[in-house]
Amino acid sequence: MEKIFNGLGVGLTWLVTIIGALLAAFWIGLIIWTWHDIRSRSADIFAALLAVVLVAVFNVLGLLIYLLVRPKFTLAEQYDRALEEEILLRDLEQSPTCHQCGRPVKQDWRYCPHCEALLKQPCASCGYLLEPGWKRCPSCGESTSSVAPAPVVSEPVIVTPPPAASPPPLTTSGDEPLPEEPDLSETVVLSESEAIAKAEALGLLNED
Repeated sequence: MEKIFNGLGVGLTWLVTIIGALLAAFWIGLIIWTWHDIRSRSADIFAALLAVVLVAVFNVLGLLIYLLVRPKFTLAEQYDRALEEEILLRDLEQSPTCHQCGRPVKQDWRYCPHCEALLKQPCASCGYLLEPGWKRCPSCGESTSSVAPAPVVSEPVIVTPPPAASPPPLTTSGDEPLPEEPDLSETVVLSESEAIAKAEALGLLNED
């Protein structure tokens, strides 16, 4: 009986030792993992030491607290995100824009769809769309001086003059208006004999 109890005591001792060793290894593993994780997420040495102390003192509870407050992205992920943003900004800066309204346009657009400004002119020889400021076509080598600018069609403005106001009729002292002047534009020039005959016919000359 005594041998059985001694065997059980030895077995429990080994079991406790093994469990303790496993727990100690787990605790040390958590500390090491926390150190590597915080160093991959932050370059601050004080933040790394604080995280390690938190896990070393509170063990699993400290690990849960650390998982809640640790930085969301690693340094490598932050670098990749910053690089992607820089590439996007560079693409936006290099993308063509309208010279009149400043809005982004595409390379194969000839007119701006926003302000209707002329963006490119076709080459007179091959039809290749030329950028403003190019002196020679990159496709056929034709000089851009031969490219005629697009005609600007403007609608004619018709100005209608106001109607001229007719002058009021001249009146004498009474209410009757003066007789209208004869229209000299219809005056017929007659010879002397015709004038005398006309006057006699109208009775303007006294007969002797």
